[in-house]
Amino acid sequence: MQVFHQIQSLRRALEDERRKGKRIGLVPTMGNLHDAHLALVKQAQATCDCVVTSIFVNPLQFGLNEDWDKYPRTLEADTVKLEGVDCDYLFCPDETEIYPNGMAEQTRVVVPSMTDVLCGASRPGHFEGVTTVVSKLFNIVQPDEAVFGAKDFQQLAVIRRMVEDLCMPVVIRAGEVVREADGLALSSRNSFIGDDERPGVSQLYRSLCWVRDQILDGRRDFVTLADAAKEQIRAAGFKPDYVSVCNSHTLDLAAHDDAELTVLGAMYTRGARLIDNVSLVLGA
Repeated sequence: MQVFHQIQSLRRALEDERRKGKRIGLVPTMGNLHDAHLALVKQAQATCDCVVTSIFVNPLQFGLNEDWDKYPRTLEADTVKLEGVDCDYLFCPDETEIYPNGMAEQTRVVVPSMTDVLCGASRPGHFEGVTTVVSKLFNIVQPDEAVFGAKDFQQLAVIRRMVEDLCMPVVIRAGEVVREADGLALSSRNSFIGDDERPGVSQLYRSLCWVRDQILDGRRDFVTLADAAKEQIRAAGFKPDYVSVCNSHTLDLAAHDDAELTVLGAMYTRGARLIDNVSLVLGA
């Protein structure tokens, strides 16, 4: 695996690959890699000739009082893991390489829809940071495909809208949510969960699945179901952020005649904010 810190040297290497007619895949990450990240790399390898994984803890997508300072940086271990799955390139720039003029003067990429609800309501400015850095990574790597995990369902929807709106020649693929045996979705922030809390944190997933099953059984009182799921989370000893039943494409609140739905939720433990989702298709 070749490791690059500078944009220009990575571009030169990828130009050689492109001249050979190779299809390039990109897996953007913030590091602290786990099996779900590695599954995205393997998914990219299935349809691309060479794969670039980026590791950059993007300060632009962290708000005040969020966990940028304590976000795990495990580059040495991440490198070993990527070598273990035969990733071709690792791009791990520093902040000045990505934001050479400073974050305050950085040109921003803003998706006006889908970004002020759900996680966007709890984390103002978060998705502006995501779309800005992802657009920069697309410009740097110029991938044919990029793979993002479906656990961050809202992020995936926002990036798809950005690509559509800006006519970016990148195919966006979704990787399936990878879960522990009890249903907890793998996440870099799971390391912040206290040992005493760990047995109960799968409540978020269980509550979302309960909402899904109620809908499949014929219920359409979406707001009532979401409120009941939040009560389940509270009863398990955690603080719900939101639970919402949405149209899978627009992330608008679900209508009775929507066929493709996603139940999204977030909750707080003492040290972590966890997100998850489950999707369903009615009438399939």
